[in-house]
Amino acid sequence: MLESLHLKNVGPAAEMRMDLAPRLNLITGDNGLGKSFLLDVAWWALTRTWARNLVIPSAPAGKPVIEFAYTKKTAGSYAYASTFNRDEEQWSVKNSRPAIPGLILYAQVDGGFSVWDPARNYWKSSAPERPAAYLFTPSEVWDGNAHCEGLIRDWASWQREKGNAFALLSQVLEVLSPSPTEKLVAGELRKLTVDDPKRYPTLRMPYGEDVAVTHASAGMRRILALTYLLIWTWQEHLAAAKVRGEPPAREVVFLIDEIEAHQHPQWQRRIVPAVLKVMDSLTGNHGSRVQLVAVTHSPLVLASAEPFFDAQQDAWFDLDLEERTVVLRKRDFVPHGEVSNWLTSEAFDLASPRSLEGEEAIEEALALLRQPKPTKAAILAADRKLRSAGLPDIDPFWVRWGNFVETMTAPKVTPKGTPKVTPKRTKGGKR
Repeated sequence: MLESLHLKNVGPAAEMRMDLAPRLNLITGDNGLGKSFLLDVAWWALTRTWARNLVIPSAPAGKPVIEFAYTKKTAGSYAYASTFNRDEEQWSVKNSRPAIPGLILYAQVDGGFSVWDPARNYWKSSAPERPAAYLFTPSEVWDGNAHCEGLIRDWASWQREKGNAFALLSQVLEVLSPSPTEKLVAGELRKLTVDDPKRYPTLRMPYGEDVAVTHASAGMRRILALTYLLIWTWQEHLAAAKVRGEPPAREVVFLIDEIEAHQHPQWQRRIVPAVLKVMDSLTGNHGSRVQLVAVTHSPLVLASAEPFFDAQQDAWFDLDLEERTVVLRKRDFVPHGEVSNWLTSEAFDLASPRSLEGEEAIEEALALLRQPKPTKAAILAADRKLRSAGLPDIDPFWVRWGNFVETMTAPKVTPKGTPKVTPKRTKGGKR
């Protein structure tokens, strides 16, 4: 498990630190503040390879350092502080063989996928041809490369064989389904064109038709790619470990960027618990522990963690821009109930869970509410702006605003029977 990351003079801030939890770690923050960057560095710390581009520190403002610690195959933790050599443009590593952190997976938001398998990628001088890691482009996930057949061929083979791999595929698809009434089920293999000899996997849609996986929606394709690579990685790891006469990895780390990408709200609300359940079911027979580190922009993802979030096993990290400085902090995870409450929480920092126009109109109206004697013209102008902002009739702000408008604009009427008070005359006849 990745235990900690401590970055100095590298990335969007002068210093960033994460002390990770052993099960679930959620990362939130605005675009451009470093969420994907943290996943890239986490991958490198665990595997000594870069899944995308080498992280190069900006202009020298101090000594760039990446400190990290993770649990390893043997007892205790492995810790190291890597420094950046600007002449060689590389980060330092220990010359000795690295500790084994377990099986590492990284799902990028663009559909790319990276795998580091201790049974297949662990460096040995006698096997220089062994890849440092398996790095799949989005197209290679589907069509394969020298190391992997790809989703289309493997799925078709597993379905023909009707063996353990296809049983796992069906099981994982069911767990990752958007709802109990909309199950993801494999359909019949299908030939798509006259000239293409391949038989393509299909999904049986809720309306009864089998649709080729290559024609599925972007959201379904992301789920299918995650499903396939989880099974492929674990099956290949078990096979390689058996060949080597070793037990399977006792720890699995899964990094996912924008875990909710392309997903309908039904899926966003299920994806985190579903992935944890899938990982546990794949590895459970071997007693392997699973750590999930996921970046999210979705309040539904955070809400989905409320029933099971445990501060002893889980953590939430948030990136903020404060006075032109990026700040990374570990926040207390407090249930917010309704999903809209997460939008106005520290995770997303919205002033209200409304449209921008509605938010601005309400801010102006609230400013009038705070004034001791607002003019009638100002009140009516604010009322027109609220109505033009498209606030629905059920918006709770209308109750407060309606009472205010009625009170402040009602004509002043003297009740009947109230005696008229005539000011007394003073000397000189003045009143």
